[in-house]
Parts: sequence; structure tokens; C-alpha cells
Amino acid sequence: MAAQPKRGGVSLPERRSASKPESSILARITSSPIFSRGKQAACDAAFASKKLIRSTGKAAWIAGTTFLILAVPLIIEMDREQQFGELELQQASLLGAPSTASANK
Repeated sequence: MAAQPKRGGVSLPERRSASKPESSILARITSSPIFSRGKQAACDAAFASKKLIRSTGKAAWIAGTTFLILAVPLIIEMDREQQFGELELQQASLLGAPSTASANK
């Protein structure tokens, strides 16, 4: 079986100790194909998670700056227009003219 290139993972060199034989239970588990497939799956999942988090952050940045550039000035202008309308009604009531808001009702 040919070695596949690894994405996002770090492979460490295997340790071989002269005092412990190669047939230890830990050595047999770590050299099993199930263990290596699990390790590869974990590395792939970590790589995909990092990419997802990075792209989500970029999308949030784009949405936030778009909101600041487009929506905030619109909200400010709508508030100004409302205050201007209230000021006109207040001035009209002080001058004794009939209120346009009560005439429409």
C-alpha cells in the first residue's frame, strides 16, 4: 500500500527502544491499520474544522462591514427624518395651525 500524503497532520517518527520489545501491546495498537485510519480521520476532521472556522470568520467580517456601510447610514437618516417630522408637528402646534397628523385621522 502506497503512502498517502497527509493534510493538516503531523507525523512523528516512531520510537524504538532496545529495552522494550516490539511486541508490546502499545506498539501493536499504534501500528494497527485501524489506529492509523483513526488518526488520519482525526487529522482530516481537524483540517476541515480549521478551514470552516476561517471561512466563517471571513463571511462574518464581510457581513459586518456591509451592514456598517449600508444599513447604519440608512438607520441614521430614517431617525433624522422622524425627528424632523416631530419638530414640524411641534412648531405647527405652537403656532396654532391645525395639526396634519390629527387631520389625517
